[in-house]
Amino acid sequence: MNAMLDPVTDADLDAYVDDQLEVARRIEVEAFLSTRPEAAARVMSDLRTRDELRVALAAKGMARPATTEAARRLERGLGRDRIFGVLQRAAAAAILIAAGWLANGIFGPVAVTKVVASPQPPAYVEEAVRAHRTTLVREAMTSQREAPNYNPGEIRAATAIVMPSLPGDWKVRDVQIYPSRFGPSVEMALETKDLGLVSLFAIRPRS
Repeated sequence: MNAMLDPVTDADLDAYVDDQLEVARRIEVEAFLSTRPEAAARVMSDLRTRDELRVALAAKGMARPATTEAARRLERGLGRDRIFGVLQRAAAAAILIAAGWLANGIFGPVAVTKVVASPQPPAYVEEAVRAHRTTLVREAMTSQREAPNYNPGEIRAATAIVMPSLPGDWKVRDVQIYPSRFGPSVEMALETKDLGLVSLFAIRPRS
């Protein structure tokens, strides 16, 4: 089919980034992008985010089966919810990177060291580690109350961060907004069946 009969949609672009297209359709998408610089720039940015995610998740010693499956479940949920475009894709990368750090429920200093030492981790890794450590300090203080009321719509309105759909068996334990070099960030503590207590970190997309 030609472009007039089978136009390239945003869903096609998302599938292209996710390696979910047949070869023939990928060629059609690439032809489409070759004549549309703005769309091509957006797709290249998404591809970079995807590759940053893969590099971080591939860090030596961090690929436990349970962690990998949790990341895949999140990724599938994010793929279904891409209606909000690049905002959500940027948040997805930060969230899945956080999932990749989890060696035994809550990542400790050794696990963090391994990730930071991996080749060129994304800049927001440092922000996620800082937010996680702050959350651990808060958890140890009886005067600091947890805030388990998770309202993704309110978070989006206040921070422009579009949060993903979480696996149904993940329970929100705490949600906090922290400052970062990228603007507001979201740090969540989640109770999961397979991993125990995990951290989830989201930021706004880079400009």
